[in-house]
Amino acid sequence: MSILQRYVLRQLLGVFLLTLLSLTGMLVIVGVIGEATKNGLGPQQIRDILPFVVPSLLPFTIPATYLLTVCVVYGRLAGDNEVIAVKAAGINAMTMLTPGLVTAALLSLATFFLTDQVIPWARSNVEQVVLTAMEDIFLGILRDKNHYSDPSRGIAISVRGVEGKRLIEPHFRYQLPGGPQTVNITAREATMSFDLEGQQVLLSLVEGQMVLPGGDQATVADEEYPFPLPLGSKQSPPRDLTIEALRTEMRQCRQQRDALERRRVITTTFYLSHGEFGYLTHHPQQMQQRDIDNLTERYHKLYTEVHSRLALACSCFFFALVGSPFAVLQGRRQFLTSFALCFTPILIFYYPIVLVMMNLGKDNVFDPALGMWVANAGMALTGWLLLRRI
Repeated sequence: MSILQRYVLRQLLGVFLLTLLSLTGMLVIVGVIGEATKNGLGPQQIRDILPFVVPSLLPFTIPATYLLTVCVVYGRLAGDNEVIAVKAAGINAMTMLTPGLVTAALLSLATFFLTDQVIPWARSNVEQVVLTAMEDIFLGILRDKNHYSDPSRGIAISVRGVEGKRLIEPHFRYQLPGGPQTVNITAREATMSFDLEGQQVLLSLVEGQMVLPGGDQATVADEEYPFPLPLGSKQSPPRDLTIEALRTEMRQCRQQRDALERRRVITTTFYLSHGEFGYLTHHPQQMQQRDIDNLTERYHKLYTEVHSRLALACSCFFFALVGSPFAVLQGRRQFLTSFALCFTPILIFYYPIVLVMMNLGKDNVFDPALGMWVANAGMALTGWLLLRRI
């Protein structure tokens, strides 16, 4: 590496690290801590999750931060006529751009590693911290608001007050899965214990009364009644899995879907051969088709996640490919103006294209192996045209 390239690299690293630290710190303070406090996390829980939250933010802050970095550094070099001096010395301008592009490629690899390995690890640890502190968080919400509801799970709890771990005059409302029927439970007081392994809350009631969906009433006491935890699910979102885990689950989805397809074809053929045409509209046949559709939908979500993770990790390189020559051409402008002129089209075109292709991939309309790279291809073409000008 020449003296000129080392000089440019030092400029890039200094600005990038300072900007990344500032932007990530701002997001942590304004976004994460505020959201955590609003959801009932105390100082100790916030302190415990911060080491896992910060790495999770980096894949989103690195591309924009590095685009700002190249706009600052190359814009200043061009504004001080250093690029002209390099050309006058007979040195190709690409000599100055190479450190920025190589650094961007390395940052893309680092972003992919963070997205693929660190974020799933961090999310699981954050969830474990929150689950461990769930009892304190849950009681804190009831103590402050006297009410808690989780419409997605059909749970609503209201209390007159909370004394220690005792709920005073609680009213539990639980909507049964698959319909509008609800179970209402009232008691003079109740205590709650959290079963983290079973992903449930166990209620112990004192002078409890239960009202069933049909209007029947029953007295409940000296028993523990389970409710699902507000957190946790049987199926992890694709973003919480590594690519290895994504590919493993994709194979499982294919195998299960193929097995269901074969079973559906065999049973359909059997009943049709016996003239039982009404079977086609029976509930078991519809259930089989629904299971096949769910597996197919899950497969395409996993498949899209694999390619979107690869494409978005490379966005750092393509941002630098456009931002570096653009900053040189706009060298006499303020660097924030150059950044705005460069980043605004990215916000208007790049990310909407990525989101559209991601949705088309999940719906099996467009192959994400190609679709997720459309936006990057556009950035590469733009970068090539800008490089030709310098």
